[in-house]
Amino acid sequence: MTPTSRDDSGESLGRFSRAADTASTEVIRSYSTSFGLATRLLGERHRQHVRNIYAMVRIADEIVDGVAAEAGLDASAQSEALASYVAETHRSMRVGYSTDLVLHAFARTARECGIDEDLTQPFFDSMRADIDTATEFTAFDADAHERYVYGSAEVVGLMCLRVFLRDENPTTVQREILTHGARQLGAAFQNVNFLRDLADDTDRLQRGYLGDSGRLTDADRDAWVRTITSQLADARRSIPLLPKDARAAVRSALALFEALTRRVAKTPASTLYERRVRVPDPMKALLAARAVIVTSVERDR
Repeated sequence: MTPTSRDDSGESLGRFSRAADTASTEVIRSYSTSFGLATRLLGERHRQHVRNIYAMVRIADEIVDGVAAEAGLDASAQSEALASYVAETHRSMRVGYSTDLVLHAFARTARECGIDEDLTQPFFDSMRADIDTATEFTAFDADAHERYVYGSAEVVGLMCLRVFLRDENPTTVQREILTHGARQLGAAFQNVNFLRDLADDTDRLQRGYLGDSGRLTDADRDAWVRTITSQLADARRSIPLLPKDARAAVRSALALFEALTRRVAKTPASTLYERRVRVPDPMKALLAARAVIVTSVERDR
């Protein structure tokens, strides 16, 4: 026992866990104004759990998307760093503790909400694919795109769904609709981000996630916009089945990406390779307010 510690019958673990939650909250605050805003609309019982999920996946994504490389790690060292992160994530999920604050927070969420390796492993597989393809330009075919999107985004939606439903008892049909909606929302988020990040993905990361071995045309962009619009429509139909204290946040996130999709649709494909399209912060705030209003007058299922 250190000179500054004392046995508080579990209070030390509680303090550590609160610090872990704070670390996860800071990750989402630093990296995403959009999802940070959406999580603030969640009911208190969901809010920290979703922040913990975001922080875990954000750090894994940073290992493969530039931070590790900027720190001087080559592809082999990045693979080792990711493997270490995967092993510690799964170990902490089994025992409920990690010396890594973000993984400690995620492990507590995973254990409370029933998130297991059937969701985390596909996510890490997609992250590993980014390292494997980082040495030369790689265009994903349809199968590779589907696998990558499932692992990188759809399973994150499913993790959040397990948070939302942990105290609920939906029917089998309702659960199927909600599962489909969560997957479609995750896929839509990822696909529209692929379009808005064409410049960075193509020039820096050397990846063609949308099958763009050359350059996407306006017709290609339009086809992807139609796919994304359909995915968002499927996701929207599932929202009324969510617990009411999760609906405003999901509606807000969905509305944001609808607005982003509309902006992408109006941007020439050639311009998407030059700059990143974004939704202004005042518009984000307006969409969030509308989501709150709609949910507040909505009748419970």
